[in-house]
Amino acid sequence: MIEPFDHRYFMEKALQEAQAAFDRDEIPVGAVIVTQNRIIAKGHNLTETLTDVTAHAEMQAITAASGFTGGKYLKDCSLYVTLEPCQMCAGALYWSQMGTLVFGARDLDRGYQNMGSCLHPKTQVVSGILEQECSLLLREFFDRKRSLN
Repeated sequence: MIEPFDHRYFMEKALQEAQAAFDRDEIPVGAVIVTQNRIIAKGHNLTETLTDVTAHAEMQAITAASGFTGGKYLKDCSLYVTLEPCQMCAGALYWSQMGTLVFGARDLDRGYQNMGSCLHPKTQVVSGILEQECSLLLREFFDRKRSLN
């Protein structure tokens, strides 16, 4: 069977969410959750808007996906996120038993891999999808922040 969409397609959708965060003056991280080639949930950082340190893009998307599926386990789902998840989000991915994690840019400072966190043992990981585009948006955001200070 030929899949109509690929990792790049869904990461572009996550980048659209990241752009929405950027436009709201939030750190531009976006996420979408997909099952059977269909986006069932989306999210972007809302930590400033909601004054909630847990309002990361992944958390927003996981909550929405669980509501959509009616269950807490997302074994048949794939999360596409523009930045490598942090420790907190990795924990949520672990407990939701996310089937696949696809991320764009690595987070060498706060990403789950360098922080020593782990995902569910059955979660498959794909990294580096549209990495340059994801990194560029983040760099642009922080460059703009620095120039304002």
